[in-house]
Amino acid sequence: MCIQIRLAVANDIETIFDIRTSVKENHLSRTELTELGITTATISELIHSCSCVWVAELNDQVCGFAIADQDEGSIFAMFVYPDFEAKGIGTVLLKKAEDFLFQYFQEICLETDARSRACTFYAQHGWRVVEHF
Repeated sequence: MCIQIRLAVANDIETIFDIRTSVKENHLSRTELTELGITTATISELIHSCSCVWVAELNDQVCGFAIADQDEGSIFAMFVYPDFEAKGIGTVLLKKAEDFLFQYFQEICLETDARSRACTFYAQHGWRVVEHF
């Protein structure tokens, strides 16, 4: 099983939204994403303006994505299709985003619910809680 990570292209945008709206935990609908300012146009702008949006492919199928915020030094989003969980895809995406951000920052961050599976995932990969909201 070989996971490939590549920079996202415009043709990946709908798949990125499909992945994001397919998750069970921290689910947001397309409407809710739009209300937060996360639209096709904003993802397209990120893809074209910086090298900070990646997709993961397994057997030539896009199955996850990560977006880093180069201005803030944070992981903005990282999601995997539910059917592809526990296959190492999140780990590979996380490493890619971390490597990218550590080129610009000594410390990086992300936000997630302390009760989420994501929080456990990040803790297993060396992240630590520094603030509760």
